[in-house]
Amino acid sequence: MADQLRTELALDALRMARRARRPGAGLLHHTDRGSQYTAAAYQAALAARGSTCSMSRAGACRDNAMAGRCFATLQAESTDTKTWPTRDAARLAIFVVALAARRVVHVGVTRHPTDAWVAQQLREATPFARQPRYRIRDRDSTYGSAFARVAAATGIVELRTAYRAPRQNATCARFLGSVRRECLDHVLVLDEAHLRRVLREYVPSFNQDRPHQGLRQHIPGAAAASPGHAGGLGNVRAFPVLGGLHHAYQRVA
Repeated sequence: MADQLRTELALDALRMARRARRPGAGLLHHTDRGSQYTAAAYQAALAARGSTCSMSRAGACRDNAMAGRCFATLQAESTDTKTWPTRDAARLAIFVVALAARRVVHVGVTRHPTDAWVAQQLREATPFARQPRYRIRDRDSTYGSAFARVAAATGIVELRTAYRAPRQNATCARFLGSVRRECLDHVLVLDEAHLRRVLREYVPSFNQDRPHQGLRQHIPGAAAASPGHAGGLGNVRAFPVLGGLHHAYQRVA
């Protein structure tokens, strides 16, 4: 484990795997095209043991579908269910989602989540007396007295989910899965500011460009969508989102 995925870390992992499994010559070694795997030192380590290097095509994650599925299972069943005590592990993104429309109304990011910070996020998510009647949340200790005072002052009734019961807040849990699969699993986040920029670009696309089966293929932010989303004549133009990771499509004259 390391702060950055460099060639040295990949080489250490390769040596550990060899010691544990002791493969013979002729091993087919498959990776993506990350710079740590294309590095001369890594390729030399493969060749020294008679391993054949295989790499996925650029942008073709299904070429390594077995590893991708393994990572998804590891996230769902292990890393995403634990609390990490270190400072670097404390980076937090908070989302406020309107259940009826599946629309994300607020995004906040911090390395140090506190009761006061979460209370401020609630204020920013409910400006000008536009608060919901209920607010569903888990039982995280971050929601303390300051958060409770803000919720009570705005007339919001707090509904706390049961312990280890993500299905009681299934809409939010589903959205968090979408954020991981469609955004963060494909982006190397550099710091807190970078994470904030990435999420603030992803969320408008989620709200305005993506139909949802739970809404009968409607768009969460349909009321605020641009006229280009309406039907009619004209060519369809693709607009890149997150540097081309996703695209939004609109008709142009």
